[in-house]
Amino acid sequence: MSNYASFIWGIADLLRGNFKAHQYGDFILPFTVLSRLDSVLADTKPQVLEVVKDANEKGMPVRPVLLKSKAGHQHSFYNTSVYDLKKLVGDPDNLRENLLAYINGFSLNVHDIFSKYKIEDRIEELEENNLLLLVVQRFAEVDLHPKRVSNAKMGHIFEELIRKFAEASNETAGEHFTPREVIELMVDLLFDADGKDLIDKDIVRSVYDPTAGTGGMLSVAEDHLTAMNPKAKLTLAGQELNAQSYAICKADMVIKGQSVDAIVNDDTLLNDGHAGTTFNYCLSNPPFGVDWKKQEKAVREEHLEKGFGGRFGPGLPRVSDGSMLFLMHLISKMREPGQASTGGRAAIVLNGSPLFTGGAGSGESNIRKWILERDYLEAIIALPTDMFYNTGISTYVWVLSKSKHPDRVGKVPTRRRLAALPENAQGPRIQAQRTRARRHQHHRQALR
Repeated sequence: MSNYASFIWGIADLLRGNFKAHQYGDFILPFTVLSRLDSVLADTKPQVLEVVKDANEKGMPVRPVLLKSKAGHQHSFYNTSVYDLKKLVGDPDNLRENLLAYINGFSLNVHDIFSKYKIEDRIEELEENNLLLLVVQRFAEVDLHPKRVSNAKMGHIFEELIRKFAEASNETAGEHFTPREVIELMVDLLFDADGKDLIDKDIVRSVYDPTAGTGGMLSVAEDHLTAMNPKAKLTLAGQELNAQSYAICKADMVIKGQSVDAIVNDDTLLNDGHAGTTFNYCLSNPPFGVDWKKQEKAVREEHLEKGFGGRFGPGLPRVSDGSMLFLMHLISKMREPGQASTGGRAAIVLNGSPLFTGGAGSGESNIRKWILERDYLEAIIALPTDMFYNTGISTYVWVLSKSKHPDRVGKVPTRRRLAALPENAQGPRIQAQRTRARRHQHHRQALR
């Protein structure tokens, strides 16, 4: 895995001098996606071209004919162009035009990844700097076929590239990333409650993030469940407003073999991209202290017209901070308990405002009252300060459940000592933290 990531990262050296380090990811990430999709579709390329040719000769629309064919059924996306990366480098004089034709040949459900990356602009910039052929040649040398690089490995390669490019730009790191330690804690707290049910069974679980960013929380959830149970299948879904973050997240999901429609590019408060769908696990790190003036009209209409049948029935917070809107949205996406499975669980990172803002009778107070009366709140965990990039404010993880363990019904501990968790708690992060806590306890005893 590291060899592939290093090779692809090495392609960025071609850009040195012509572009700044924080720009490398704008070029390398979309071309990595292109290279992977090129490899994934390689086996069905001849059949797809036959179907396309036949449809054109009969004057029929290509898309429905292709989707009905065996070639179209093998993947949820396709490419109707005659080109692939190796053919492209064989005609260097027409590379720019042929490359654009190749990208435009992708089905719309993945073409938007390249649109959000502004791939046409990137191609023009490479052409102007006499680098387009060199970059495409190097990517044509990378063999990312699924037989040699599994979806899981490809996901890790892509995540490593995202991390490297984020480190090259402090702005990107701060905007798109929740500290991995925080994500791992949140994921393990959610999985811990289901314990043995997640181990050694052919289970299917779903995870959702309404503020997905580049997909870090979804990826960590997948990694942790796979580590606990290689036979488990996790379906991932999310929504992201920022176009570039959406492109990275969707590309990562496609690379991992997830549904190409799982990630939605839209404003979560304005439009629920997964309306009517609930999930086993929900994770979120919504923006801290951001107002919701742009969404106010739509949110108030949903509150008044749908009431508790919508997402914002309990009340509305002050317009200056939309954190509690995301909190209510997340609760609405938690699966209700039923015969097939336990109720959904969620973990959300919030600052101190949702805890303390608003007196009795205010929107914030009514929301807190509603959550407590329904016994959704399982724990509030204070995180160390200075964990998040460029801010030293206090942050908290709210853990919510629609199916509490009998021992926790009616209780909301504000501090959870990981060292005191049951010995059968399975999360790898929890096990590691428990070990560190024991060492710390032994060290304190030795000092006495």
